[in-house]
Amino acid sequence: MISEAVDQNFRLEHDLIGERKVSAEAYYGVQTQRAMDNFQITETPISSFPQLIKSLAMVKKAAALANCKLTLLDADSCSAIAKACDDIISGQLHHDFRVDVIQGGAGTSTNMNANEVIANRALEILGHEKGCYHQLHPNNHVNMSQSTNDVYPTSIRLSVLLSYEVLVANLSELCYMLKQKATEFTRVIKMGRTQLQDAVPITLGQEFDAYYTTVKEDIDRLKDAARLFLEVNLGATAVGTGINSVPEYASLAIEELTQISGLPLVKAHNLVEATSDMGAFVSFSSVLKRIAIKLSKICNDLRLMSSGPRAGLGEINLPPMQPGSSIMPGKVNPVIPEVVNQVAYQVIGNDVAISFAAEAGQLELNVMEPVIAYNTLQSLKLLANAVKALSTLCVNGITANEQRCRQMVTNSIGIITAVNPYIGYEASSRIAKDALANNRSIIELIKEEGLLNENQLSEILDPEKMTQPRRV
Repeated sequence: MISEAVDQNFRLEHDLIGERKVSAEAYYGVQTQRAMDNFQITETPISSFPQLIKSLAMVKKAAALANCKLTLLDADSCSAIAKACDDIISGQLHHDFRVDVIQGGAGTSTNMNANEVIANRALEILGHEKGCYHQLHPNNHVNMSQSTNDVYPTSIRLSVLLSYEVLVANLSELCYMLKQKATEFTRVIKMGRTQLQDAVPITLGQEFDAYYTTVKEDIDRLKDAARLFLEVNLGATAVGTGINSVPEYASLAIEELTQISGLPLVKAHNLVEATSDMGAFVSFSSVLKRIAIKLSKICNDLRLMSSGPRAGLGEINLPPMQPGSSIMPGKVNPVIPEVVNQVAYQVIGNDVAISFAAEAGQLELNVMEPVIAYNTLQSLKLLANAVKALSTLCVNGITANEQRCRQMVTNSIGIITAVNPYIGYEASSRIAKDALANNRSIIELIKEEGLLNENQLSEILDPEKMTQPRRV
């Protein structure tokens, strides 16, 4: 009795390897089950990236509609497949997309996971039991006129296009916050530093405006890189020759996919090249890395400027987000910039992995596409979340310690640079050396030697005039 009850919880499916039990409730089938057994690598299923699952369903729906229009697929099967795909696009059945994001087989397990889920949901729509593949088959019907080698690359590209707008929106929000701070800190004079040494005065507003500019320019670069993904190889089938598809299929399928996705997709000029080339991912990941590096640099600056609060620079205050120590009472750490730094390191590492994987493709196919997909989509997700946290939990609440900033300008050796055009380099060097050696004020020494009077010094060392070009 117990064994019969257990057996009722499963259905028996078969493939090239042999028979395998699959959960009776599962929409996935035998090939997905084998992939689940074989690829326990990251413990991250492909459903962790919902846009990838939706993209797979969009591609499968487009293929079904194209095959139906070409009278290769009957209307009832097409309707059921399309309805199953619509369910997935709307967010249903994602739990059944179980295969690990990193897998052998160049994405075959991902493609078959989609084929099986769609087939079993379509069977259900048609009034059949799951696994009745003689009525509607994952390969014969859902995968008609397709190969993993055109479905998977097209789906990855589409998922990037559907995902990256979140990062664009969050970067735009960060830009807005930085510009607001640039305006707020327009008159906060402070010491600029090069090589971590006192340089010349600058305003805190100028620093934040530089951050605004460096982030804003990469939004356009991100959009430009994303446009490379509009070119897809759907219809290429196995190696780009279009074997097992009719001549009209590729253009018609891409036309249907354009309608479904709302994106202006185009057929690759050379399908053989498009099936093996990962150049678009290399370019896109490079932009993500560039953004990550810039954000990390900004966060390094924020951590330095907020260091202290009394024994560091202490020029700005970051919003206190949580207690900073289990042993040191009162300590508050710059946790948001720190987490953005760590995200940046991960994105940089992902870019290295993508570069090696793109290079590792041999002949007509790059079998390393799963790790390329995983790292690209992970970088997008991590960056989008990190940028959101940086803008809302950190930048938005930054305040300036204006008196502290001005005090360091007044006491700095660096202001001698502003005086240099008026008293000459030799005298400036001597004054700076004396001030540093004897812990005296630059202004005090200049007045003591009679090199400039009080009015001249006030004019030369006017904060606004020291932070922009002027005539001597």
